[in-house]
Amino acid sequence: MASSAKPCIICVAITGSLPRKENNPAVPISIAEQVESTQQAFEAGASIAHCHVRNDDQTPSSDPEKFARLMEGLKKHCPGMIVQLSTGGRSGAGRERGGMLPLRPDMASLSVGSNNFPTRVYENPPELVDWLAAEMLRHDVKPEIEAFDLSHILQALAMQRDGRLAGPLYVQFVMGVKNAMPADRAVFDFYVETMKTRAPDAEWCAVGIGAAQLQLNEWAIAAGGHTRTGMEDNVRLDRDRLAPSNAALVQRAAELCEKYERPVADWRQARALLGLAEG
Repeated sequence: MASSAKPCIICVAITGSLPRKENNPAVPISIAEQVESTQQAFEAGASIAHCHVRNDDQTPSSDPEKFARLMEGLKKHCPGMIVQLSTGGRSGAGRERGGMLPLRPDMASLSVGSNNFPTRVYENPPELVDWLAAEMLRHDVKPEIEAFDLSHILQALAMQRDGRLAGPLYVQFVMGVKNAMPADRAVFDFYVETMKTRAPDAEWCAVGIGAAQLQLNEWAIAAGGHTRTGMEDNVRLDRDRLAPSNAALVQRAAELCEKYERPVADWRQARALLGLAEG
């Protein structure tokens, strides 16, 4: 293992809004299931938990009380792990999407522009983006910029320049969503170069959706970035096998880190890289 290589942060997106037990029985839905699944992923090498919450019927929710119970469980069973709550648009509308920010999680996702999703438009109007960003500043929550398009990266850089976002940034490239940016190597390389030249103090991450998950894990790790895995994005190990757990997907990413001589970041290293207090 190359001791001089930057540690790779592995984020685990444990459940999301869409995957259901019918898709894979191992998808964690209840708070207890999510805490147990995250603890296993934490022990496998994940240092960030990207969190959504669900109702009993598996539909998505943005209920701050559910988020509070999840945070309590994660802090107890995954001490030091970075808790990142989702402000995504499938779980609520308008300012409801930021109702959990007063809980002061370590991080929260922030989409700074709109784009197409498989069956609808993912709407992130400027007024809502500015409000969410202001709430994150107010509650000292570090945003993870979810970039579904090049314009989202450039918009985040502009928002940092004018003070709407605190730096240094953490930008995640999302590739493989149907009707949005595909998993395209030339585009990925351009994203990486854009971050290096325009935001050299920033950290970046990449995530692939569905079959693109493993590909983006490898591209990101090989290129010196960070990566995300987990059942929110993909419920399979391959075409023929369901993933048995979130931990199995984290372990697969950790094995890629070994392949490219990147140490897997523990929670202290991840917090140092992202400028977060030790909690």
